Amino acid sequence: MQVVVAGQGYVGLPLAVRAAEVGHRVVGYDVDPHRVQQLAAGQSYVEDVASSRLRAILDSGAYSATADAAALAGFDIAVITVPTPLRDGVPDLTYIESCARTLGGHLRRGATVVLESTSYPGTTEELLVPILEQASGLKGGVDFLAGFSPERIAPGNPRWSFDGTPKLVSGIGATSLDVIKGFYDGIFQTTVPVSGTKVAEMAKLIENVFRFVNISLVNEMATLAAPLGVNIWEAIDAAATKPFGFTRFTPGPGVGGHCLPVDPLFLSWKIQQELGVPFRFVELADDVNRHMPDYVVRRLAEALDKRGMPVNGSRILLLGLTYKYNATDLRNSPSARVAELLINLGAEVRGADPNIPDGDDTKLNVARVDASAEEVVAADAVVLLMDHTRFDLPMIEKYATYVLDCRNRLSGANVETL
Repeated sequence: MQVVVAGQGYVGLPLAVRAAEVGHRVVGYDVDPHRVQQLAAGQSYVEDVASSRLRAILDSGAYSATADAAALAGFDIAVITVPTPLRDGVPDLTYIESCARTLGGHLRRGATVVLESTSYPGTTEELLVPILEQASGLKGGVDFLAGFSPERIAPGNPRWSFDGTPKLVSGIGATSLDVIKGFYDGIFQTTVPVSGTKVAEMAKLIENVFRFVNISLVNEMATLAAPLGVNIWEAIDAAATKPFGFTRFTPGPGVGGHCLPVDPLFLSWKIQQELGVPFRFVELADDVNRHMPDYVVRRLAEALDKRGMPVNGSRILLLGLTYKYNATDLRNSPSARVAELLINLGAEVRGADPNIPDGDDTKLNVARVDASAEEVVAADAVVLLMDHTRFDLPMIEKYATYVLDCRNRLSGANVETL
């Protein structure tokens, strides 16, 4: 089939590559000309897509990248994988709206449009389909098909591959569901059909709310365990020996990425708008997680004070700036807030992260350095925010004057855990 994947980011590019590899003719559409230029040159910027795979489908003619909307004409299936950010606590669906209008201008009878971008329940039927109908003059469910299939991308996850993760699928009717399931059956090992798009949209939010709330729970418990004289990490290890009724979550300096700090608040906003009541669990969890960087800085200030050293004028080395273990992504990383708070207190802050590509410093507000022995020795305090495998942890233990370990990876008289 002729397939369009609109949005060539961390969700869209893996899908486009996999669809081309299984035999479809794929157009990767993105409005960012720099991205398109990289893709056309066979250069992948997504960690789970090797450049060699990209070059192979380019050479075979199965894949092309473009910023020209005219290249979308004649598609059989189009998949929307554009961002859905929050703006001042309100879902910003302008990327979906713009993409839907563009696709609607090329929509023909019998074609299918699938939304993968995360949003609140009702987005597919109440927003996407009406825009497609208006732009095309066709009727959804009659002249064209549509549905929702939430992304389940886990960058760098060694256990669950892209195509090995079960894929939820839904449609605006039985025919839409059959066609969408058939498409994804050829890409994923397992597809899971549900009764409608709202169910699939809610399921995606449940997945993220589950993680969001449980992370906030252990984060708050970490802030309370320390003054009680309890090692929260040992307590979590002990609780995890229970073989049922418990899922292990661990504390950290906050949450980041596109999903966790954003998606649960989509549901909270929708509930407030439609039902007029707050989603109290999500709002409380958001408050806890947003203030974890403050707790990290407070713990660090207390530790320095015990050593007769104020934060003001101290040289602080932050290790691990990305939001996730072994990832390259800086989006919404709590490291930015930790750095900001320390700089406001007068600290000289430096950051090290070997996973961030050279030149990708636009989201950093600290001087970037290597995680060398010289930098560790020169720091008055080291904060391990993310324990990437490329860090030399024994070296840090040996040479650091003081370490606040937010990941429970280090030991020694000079180390305190979060």
